Amino acid sequence: MPVSLIVGGVLSLIVLLAALLSLIWTPHSVETLAVAAKLKPIGTPGYLLGTDQLGRDILSMLMVGARTSVSVALIAVGIGVVIGVPLGLAAASSRGGLLDEAIMRGNDVIFAFPSLVIAILITAVLGPSAVNAILAIGIFNIPVFARVARGGALSLWTLDYVRAAQVAGKGRARISLEHILPNILNLLIVQATIQFSLGILAEAGLSYVGLGAQPPIPSWGRMLAEAQTLVALAPHVAILPGLAIVVTVLGLNLMGDGLRDVLDPRLRQSR
Repeated sequence: MPVSLIVGGVLSLIVLLAALLSLIWTPHSVETLAVAAKLKPIGTPGYLLGTDQLGRDILSMLMVGARTSVSVALIAVGIGVVIGVPLGLAAASSRGGLLDEAIMRGNDVIFAFPSLVIAILITAVLGPSAVNAILAIGIFNIPVFARVARGGALSLWTLDYVRAAQVAGKGRARISLEHILPNILNLLIVQATIQFSLGILAEAGLSYVGLGAQPPIPSWGRMLAEAQTLVALAPHVAILPGLAIVVTVLGLNLMGDGLRDVLDPRLRQSR
């Protein structure tokens, strides 16, 4: 098993467990303000990672922030998979036909704009919230998965077993589901881990500019934005949420690289 898969899996599991644990327990309430205890340093009794400028426990904020980031990214990736993969399979089954052209040109329109710009535009129009952040990130994920599914499926439509299924009278939709989709799952799984890490970054970016999850829901991006003026006074307030983002994205990217090595037959043969 690749080392990158092990390391990435461990880092990702830690973040996931922290997010799940925050559903039932945090050291302190993230909605409770204790101004008298503001900017406590790391290691303060009762506040393992210190407190922020409003006296909130940073460890509790990070745990709930993990839940926010993971939820937004996971649902956004789910939107991309549920909508993008069928579109990609349909485009591949058309193979240069009108449907293929229409789907791919629609993807090109979305790709013409940077993902963060699209997300900012959508959330600015619909209003800042975690739901709109999910919608914005999910919309950009759709053409990504459509292209991956189409690219993987196109190479399979010329294979003998697919031609045999056509001769047997199976329709394009049935062939796509029974023969094409199972053979491109490895590509989709790897891409999902990559998009998951990008979703974490996108959620943090939207929250940083005030367009993501709104108070009192903690978010790593908003924690960074609120702490940027306190770097000289209490650097841990800014360093810790930034470190949480780095560790999470690094873990997911390492896991994606490891999964690619494990699931890609060509890479297995080259070892």
